[in-house]
Amino acid sequence: MAAAAAACGRGTVPGLTGSCRLLLLLLAVWRTAARPRGMLYPRDTPSRERKELGGLWSFRADLSPSRDAGFVQRWYRRPLRQTGPVIDMPVPASFNDITQDPSLENYIGWVWYEKEVLLPLRWLQDNLNTRVVLRFGSAHYYSIVWVNGVQVVEHEGGHLPFEADISSIVQDSPGIPCRITVALNNTLTPHTLPPGSILYMNDSTRYPKNYFIQNTRFDFFNYAGIHRPVVLYTTPSVYIDDITVTTTASDSVAMVQYQVSVVGSTLYSLSLSLYDQEGKVVATGDGPAGELKVLNPNLWWPYLMHETPGYRYSLEVKMQAQVDGAMLEDVYTLPVGIRTVHVTSTQFLINGRPFYFHGVNKHEDADIRGKGLDWPLVVKDFNLLRWLGANSFRTSHYPYAEEIMDLCDAYGIVVIDECPAVGIKLPESFGNKSLQHHLVVMEELIRRDKNRPSVVMWSVANEPASELAPAAHYFKTVIAHTKALDPSRPVTYVTEAHYALDHGAPYVDVICVNSYFSWYHDPGHLEVIPLQLTAQFENWYKTYQKPIIQSEYGADSVPGLHSDPPLMFSEEYQKAMLREYHSVFDKKRKEYVIGELIWNFADFMTNQGTTRVLGNKKGIFTRQRQPKSAAFVLKERYWKIANESSCLPPVIKSHALFLE
Repeated sequence: MAAAAAACGRGTVPGLTGSCRLLLLLLAVWRTAARPRGMLYPRDTPSRERKELGGLWSFRADLSPSRDAGFVQRWYRRPLRQTGPVIDMPVPASFNDITQDPSLENYIGWVWYEKEVLLPLRWLQDNLNTRVVLRFGSAHYYSIVWVNGVQVVEHEGGHLPFEADISSIVQDSPGIPCRITVALNNTLTPHTLPPGSILYMNDSTRYPKNYFIQNTRFDFFNYAGIHRPVVLYTTPSVYIDDITVTTTASDSVAMVQYQVSVVGSTLYSLSLSLYDQEGKVVATGDGPAGELKVLNPNLWWPYLMHETPGYRYSLEVKMQAQVDGAMLEDVYTLPVGIRTVHVTSTQFLINGRPFYFHGVNKHEDADIRGKGLDWPLVVKDFNLLRWLGANSFRTSHYPYAEEIMDLCDAYGIVVIDECPAVGIKLPESFGNKSLQHHLVVMEELIRRDKNRPSVVMWSVANEPASELAPAAHYFKTVIAHTKALDPSRPVTYVTEAHYALDHGAPYVDVICVNSYFSWYHDPGHLEVIPLQLTAQFENWYKTYQKPIIQSEYGADSVPGLHSDPPLMFSEEYQKAMLREYHSVFDKKRKEYVIGELIWNFADFMTNQGTTRVLGNKKGIFTRQRQPKSAAFVLKERYWKIANESSCLPPVIKSHALFLE
């Protein structure tokens, strides 16, 4: 079915015919019905093994005029090198900046990846009741995957994991390399998340034949490729498919509520053990649902709120089942942080204590690798966050890699987890087709991150055209759906609309507002910030009586460009703007402002344009992670805010000096 859809032009440059639209509707229904119930992160356990498939893959871009040669010629039926020229492509990585070929930098359409891998013989002996699964951490944007020429999965969306059970295919051919073929399309349409559109340049006096560009309404580069790890992993044929954990707590006792789903049999037993970090069992349970009682719990605290932030227990789940006379056992261990979240009209409470977001917005973005997961970069970023005294960030403007989220859990970095709904500006992007896809994306995001203590709030969009009338029904539906999936967390979206015209704001729990006074508005006039920012806060709070986060603010600065008095794009202007904002924050955080997130942590790549010099320069760090002057302003401020907290232990207060 997928190959037929691709041949019709799904996600490609040519327009869709009526029959293709019907086919794609049927495919959407099929994908929804086939969507797996759980998406546990692959871990090595006594019953599970994993094999990383990172490294060099064969790669070929489909340069045919309609971008459909790969489907017409069925490239997936034979080794990719037999279809034409291929090059080496690293995985994970974006393909855009890897080569010296300028046609790949802004390529739109289908590209093809291939990897051949030998599997351990013990995985292929069917009498061992072994299940083999192929999993992608993410691939941007629309993916179709074949194994040995057989289609196994397709997935829409560029930032969330998907997988397929390939046991029956690989176990038929033990000892023969397993050939994995991926067709990947980065085209964005008005109904994708994020949305976009294809603009055809039909003037033959100005543009070559078949010339087109991808239009987007967001300010970051549309990197594409297999961006996160690809793994093969095994489970028994009867296995733990999903685990859901929620927690309640006081100083002396905590309750860990759990639900476990098992697939492959209805005849099984489950036992659960909760271990502390010293390896001591603190609670046990059995059965698919229940709760564990933990006395004198170690709560999960954010960074700079406790001397041991990010404390996690380990929940070991064991399943046993009889299959054809043999006893199968599956074991999975889930990290668990015990914490509570509550929102009042003026405060955001974690474990009953007021929490103030002093953090950043980020991007998965770096030289050469684009959005590809890179461990040295990830660790460097977390070291910079802690040096800065940042306790939080928003995953602007899409879900980040699971490996990044793991470190947030471990280090106590609080996360506003945002789906990729950025650039929803056109009325057609508020229709039922877009809405249905948005609901599926929220399901996938919550399924992935529901057990993470660092995730304290879901963000369902960034800067949509929420002043349009259809936004009311759209966001009422998306937010209600999100709350139904996860009643334990507040929900927001990030707005830039006028407070009196925002149709979605009545449905959020926290107001998140972006503003760029003296930059996009009244550029160069720092003196207007106190009046305009104060009015912004007071108008939003008077209208909605909900706590407010300044979810974006900032100014571009070119590293090494100086000006006194401060002029736009100089490091001095960026510092001056921050200080003007901070003076208002300091007044309003005594009332109902609960956070401030700078835009941006680091400079990042964008589309080329007359206002962008090799990308967006609003970072307080360069794209190479070197500090600008503004980084030291923010560091001084964040550590001051942390030190003002009455619950901050002396050992942490002295840490600010250590980091100088």
